[in-house]
Amino acid sequence: MGLEQDLSILLRIAVAMLLGATLGIEREMGKHAAGLRTHMLIAGAAALIVGLGDSIAEHFQEERYRDLLQVDPVRLIEAVVACVGFVAAGTILRGSRDDQVSGLTTASSLIMSAAIGIAVGIGEYVIAVGVSVLCLIVLVVFSRIARKLESS
Repeated sequence: MGLEQDLSILLRIAVAMLLGATLGIEREMGKHAAGLRTHMLIAGAAALIVGLGDSIAEHFQEERYRDLLQVDPVRLIEAVVACVGFVAAGTILRGSRDDQVSGLTTASSLIMSAAIGIAVGIGEYVIAVGVSVLCLIVLVVFSRIARKLESS
């Protein structure tokens, strides 16, 4: 892996972390369990895991590995989703009164943060930025609408 490829992966991770921060800031302002740092780290980790896919494939293309191993990039994405699902599940709480469940939106935003990181990891910046904006609309605007509906 060359320096140029290393820097490209680092840039992708930085962009993913910045986009993850947009979701994390909204969660942080609402005093939710998973906030700024959690969203940034999940988006960055997803971008790193997926970004390393090319490097892993390149490494195992050497003659001595060809017959032993096949690289499947979809498995990297599956690993990200499984890991984030575990973390997201930890943010879901069941309240003692009326069996009310909370944390579902935070869990969903963590999964979206990972998906944004995956998009950035494969170089799909326009999709990643667009999804980040859509997520902010859902988290901010629709939160206000939901509160108004609950109070009516």
